[in-house]
Amino acid sequence: MSRPNVLGAPGAIPFCDPDTCPAAGCVPTRCTGAGVPSNAALFERSRRAIPGGVNSSIRAFKAVGGEPYVVARAQGATITDVEGTTYLDLVQSYGAVILGHAHPAITDAVSAAAGDGTSFGAPTPREMKLAEAIGDRVHSCELVRLMNSGTEATSTAVRLARGVTGRDRIVTFAGNFHGATDALLVAGGSGVATLGLPGTAGVPNAAVSETMVAPYNVVPELDEHVAAVIVEPIAANMGVVAPVEGFLTGLRAACDRVGALLIFDEVITGFRVGTGGAQAKYDVHPDITCFGKVIGGGLPIGAIGGRRDVMEQLSPLGPVFHAGTLAGNPLATAAGLAALDQLTPDVYIELMARARHLSSLLRDACASAGFRASFPVVGTLLGIVCGDEASDDSDLVQNFDDAKRTDEAAYAALFREMLAEGVAMAPGAYEAIFVGVAHDDRVLDELGERAHRAAVRAVTSLRQTP
Repeated sequence: MSRPNVLGAPGAIPFCDPDTCPAAGCVPTRCTGAGVPSNAALFERSRRAIPGGVNSSIRAFKAVGGEPYVVARAQGATITDVEGTTYLDLVQSYGAVILGHAHPAITDAVSAAAGDGTSFGAPTPREMKLAEAIGDRVHSCELVRLMNSGTEATSTAVRLARGVTGRDRIVTFAGNFHGATDALLVAGGSGVATLGLPGTAGVPNAAVSETMVAPYNVVPELDEHVAAVIVEPIAANMGVVAPVEGFLTGLRAACDRVGALLIFDEVITGFRVGTGGAQAKYDVHPDITCFGKVIGGGLPIGAIGGRRDVMEQLSPLGPVFHAGTLAGNPLATAAGLAALDQLTPDVYIELMARARHLSSLLRDACASAGFRASFPVVGTLLGIVCGDEASDDSDLVQNFDDAKRTDEAAYAALFREMLAEGVAMAPGAYEAIFVGVAHDDRVLDELGERAHRAAVRAVTSLRQTP
């Protein structure tokens, strides 16, 4: 039985509030929360419809306390919540919107593409052009297959490696995150490569029984049972941790020695740290590369690219199955082409300079307030380490055990005070800080000033905590 909406149109999407929403210019099918009085009220309503009120766990603020803001709109370096509060944004959709929110090149491309249709289930010119653009810029990618997310990319890469080699075992690294793929949602020990254990409820032992977990920045011993090694070439999910000298080249040599494939998860680093990603920065070429985030210009997308002989094992050419109704969809490919078109070598030079500048500003802001924190920089990526373990010597953090020494309570205190100062950071102590094209000198200087005030109050808060 259909439920009439508040205006009496059976089956239609209703306004949240029949008086407030129209007055605010809200459209029910493009809801900006205009009819809901506060972040708290809207989030409570979300909890009645969505498990935990969120569609990605970290957004619930469990690690930092409090309840999340709910975003109504964003522009450039800022986001604005449903209450009208505007924040300087250091999340940038976890790195996906490198050009800043609502960049005109992206919005124009998406608007034009939508006018031609949003999904066809058939080949399009734009998916061909985006695959070409990725291959032209990342030289290890002789062929490229588009899909819908970074998780789908890593899942497909693992399936492809197993299909190509005829082996089952996968080696990954503690502290690396490869999306919500059962075989890669593992928890492992430290010191030596060990068979992993399920990293979450719902993953059976059998799903990870052939996944080994090794410490990051240590080249594990491989044998002829290993199908692939998958690694974040710059670890960006345990702070920001650079590969030590010899780590990536060692992985390449170890894989070659036993006939295993080397997979780089460049979902974060691809087109973020430079035109050719981390593999160009370190001059190490994997067999398969996983992409996401930047290549969609802020829309959902994923891709894998790699050696021709490997990629030709994907269906319909080979026996390794991959398919997806929305893979290569016209909106995401339009946004991706627009984003890559803007990302010239000069842009990356500027982003590296901005990352270093922001690191310096944040370091000085915290130091002057007596808040211990360091902000390591790897290319355009910026990390944060809080507490007594903080040091400007980035070499002190080389693996997940090192990263876990960060003071999560201190980060949570800083996070909350930064939010009170109108600065949005990731609600988790191990996430990166993302600097984008929209973070000009004016924005960076303002971030430094707000960070000082936030750090002063964070110190006071921590002293008052029993």
